[in-house]
Amino acid sequence: MKAIILSLLLLLSFNLLVSGQKTSDADSISIAKNVGPKEVGAARTPALKTAPVNIPRVETKPTIDGVLNDDVWKSAALFSDFLQTQPGDNIAPSSPVEALMAYDKTTLYIAFKVTQAKDKIRANVARRDAIFDDDYVGLFIDTFNDQQRAYALFFNPFGIQADGTFAEANGEDYSVDIVMESKGVLTDDGYTVEIAIPFQSLRYEAGKGKKWGIQLYRRVKWNNNELDSWMPDDRSRSGNLNKAGSITGLEGIETKRTLEISPTVTLNQSGRRSRYTFNGDPAGRYVNEGVKADIGFTAKFGITPTITLDFAYNPDFAQVEADAPVTAANQRFPIFYDEKRPFFLERIDMFQSPMNLVNTRSIVDPDIAAKLTGRHGKNTFGIIYASDKAPGNFGKDDREYYRLCRSQYQTDPDGNCPMGRLIDKNADIGVFRFKRDVGNESNIGLFSTTYNFVDHHNHTGGFDGRLRLDKKTVFEFQAVGTHTRGYFYNPDADSVNYRTGNGIGYSAWFERSGRNFYMNALAAGKSKDYRADVGFTDRVDTNEAGMFARYRTDPKPEAKIVSKQIAFFTNIKYDWSGRSQNRFTEVRGSINLQKNTSFLVSLQNGYERVFEHEFGPRRRVGQQGAFFGNSSERSTTINAVQIRANSTPTKQLSLSLLFDTTWGAMDYDFGAGDFPRASYAAQTYGQNAPLDPGPGFMLTIDGSVRYQPTAALKTELNFSKYRLRRNDTRLIAFDDNIYSSRTTYQFTRNIWARARLDYSTLQKRFRPQIVLGWTPNPGTALYVGYSDDLSYNGRNPYTGQFEPGFHGNGRTFFIKASYLFKKSF
Repeated sequence: MKAIILSLLLLLSFNLLVSGQKTSDADSISIAKNVGPKEVGAARTPALKTAPVNIPRVETKPTIDGVLNDDVWKSAALFSDFLQTQPGDNIAPSSPVEALMAYDKTTLYIAFKVTQAKDKIRANVARRDAIFDDDYVGLFIDTFNDQQRAYALFFNPFGIQADGTFAEANGEDYSVDIVMESKGVLTDDGYTVEIAIPFQSLRYEAGKGKKWGIQLYRRVKWNNNELDSWMPDDRSRSGNLNKAGSITGLEGIETKRTLEISPTVTLNQSGRRSRYTFNGDPAGRYVNEGVKADIGFTAKFGITPTITLDFAYNPDFAQVEADAPVTAANQRFPIFYDEKRPFFLERIDMFQSPMNLVNTRSIVDPDIAAKLTGRHGKNTFGIIYASDKAPGNFGKDDREYYRLCRSQYQTDPDGNCPMGRLIDKNADIGVFRFKRDVGNESNIGLFSTTYNFVDHHNHTGGFDGRLRLDKKTVFEFQAVGTHTRGYFYNPDADSVNYRTGNGIGYSAWFERSGRNFYMNALAAGKSKDYRADVGFTDRVDTNEAGMFARYRTDPKPEAKIVSKQIAFFTNIKYDWSGRSQNRFTEVRGSINLQKNTSFLVSLQNGYERVFEHEFGPRRRVGQQGAFFGNSSERSTTINAVQIRANSTPTKQLSLSLLFDTTWGAMDYDFGAGDFPRASYAAQTYGQNAPLDPGPGFMLTIDGSVRYQPTAALKTELNFSKYRLRRNDTRLIAFDDNIYSSRTTYQFTRNIWARARLDYSTLQKRFRPQIVLGWTPNPGTALYVGYSDDLSYNGRNPYTGQFEPGFHGNGRTFFIKASYLFKKSF
């Protein structure tokens, strides 16, 4: 044990080792590494798969009906002798699977034939990209053979698609949709799937001598989430695409320029609360708006097979899918939400980086937006421009306030009513990205962003890279400089000053993977004046360093305990003055059992320190500090025990549970909902007393149950609890219970209905949403929906008075339709 601890300490001191582990979804293909030792069974010798497979050209098109009776498949290239790589380690699969591939001048054709007992096949009529609770087949296809990024295309036994991208640096992302055709059918001894992928839907380099990387997969849910792969998985070598096979022979592809235009029409009728009434009632009133129509369009032009121009005019970026609810209690920093809008999802992987320098959700409601992305040789580039009307798009209540303000200060309305300078003004936003492949599986790149609004200008620039040092080791880095002309809070003067601020940020990531042992390390930081307004920044004036190490046993697919692992994680944070902010250490162990069941136990120890200038004014002569009492800082020692459990015991049922108890969790003394501030200062001197952060006991519970009684109906229930009790006063600082229900009924593969209901006991608000959708292909869709926001036994937002029963805050009924027109020339 001493030797193990000494080794970990040596690794920490030698590598500046760092923060958390990059992980993927539990069903992700990209985590197929580091499972166990190499075992080659009766399957084909891997050496025979190293030569590129020549894909034959055919002259007749197959009928995409899921039945493999077309002549095309008789002459197609055959991919057989798959290997089980999860949970087994390159052993024979539970049952055979084969893939076939051919092409003509316009389309790539792929078929899968799976032999499997019919009663063990998991197949449901699911929505696009929602097939991962089923069995499925599919592939990663690296159309530039750069071993860094690929298309990720998967299909359940009915041929329903999940399409996206895979990047070695970021994993899988199924938010991208491409136009293709697929169909699957169940047979007496398994299932077959046929796929037709137009070359126009891909970005690629093809021709004589060109190779594409290929990984072919099959997922078997009943057998401990078995994953079968055509290529073996060498776990002594990190990465995925660098272990792919290859195909060649794709010559004479008909190159056309393609123009896609998708006009969108949205009709909506909404209601909202307003503080302005006809009789001066301070409680406000509920206002029903008239029907509004919004017309816009998006367009895509394939300049070459590798370069694409996207343009949007007055696009409807309203989200059909609502964000999952999260608690806002005791939150010091902003919460990150994933991008869901199709326009920005195209090649989003290109703009992703360790420091989140580009977060397209900062572009809220553009009048126009344009994006040019592409590749030439070893160079990849991307440019985004958007004119965002959201910063100046004030609501009716704000505009009414401005009107009243101007009428009150007629002598100097602009000086007394400064918001007038902002109304109906747009922010100009720009992004530039460049990457160049260097060496083997490596790249270096440049970043630049700009954000310009009234009295606010922010510019960033920097460089980054991802370098493969050897077959086990990867190093990533990023350095950023920022320049801002805008408003900064000054805690010494307790004032907001308009000035220039320059900042720097950095990130370095080291990762080493072996057969059983994995480790990573991260060093990162952002200076006090660091700002990246086109990106996402959770905290500034901070540095962090830490490490993660994990040992996983060899898998035993037939045993009760399939595999075991133990992990160690440590992290420290400190500001740019060298003062400690946070320390965290964790040891955790987990086991994987049969029936996709896993258990994890985690022991955590940490320390948190906060300073009053992070919350408000810094104390000095003549100025009260933000914190109560004689000290300008607070600190706490943290100890926690966490238990996680997941299981999918049957086709229909899936369960997950998180139970966390934390002693010493810091309450920042903000108060929350009907819970007044619970600190000694607030209880003794009133709710307006200076902040008095302090430790307490935190209980977190998060559980979910997914039940699918039929192939078309799926329902999921989620419950989250966050409760913190102060140590000093023994009072509850907050107690938030979030209930979520989501039910989907799939009438056909293209027509579906979804009902969602969220409720928070802290906010005392119900948020129901009902949507009926028809989505036959990307770009063509029809949605009819209704969403509401109701307070129940809550408080009036204007007076703070208790309101019994239900009261509406805002609702929307909408109809959204789009249609894809496609022309090649």
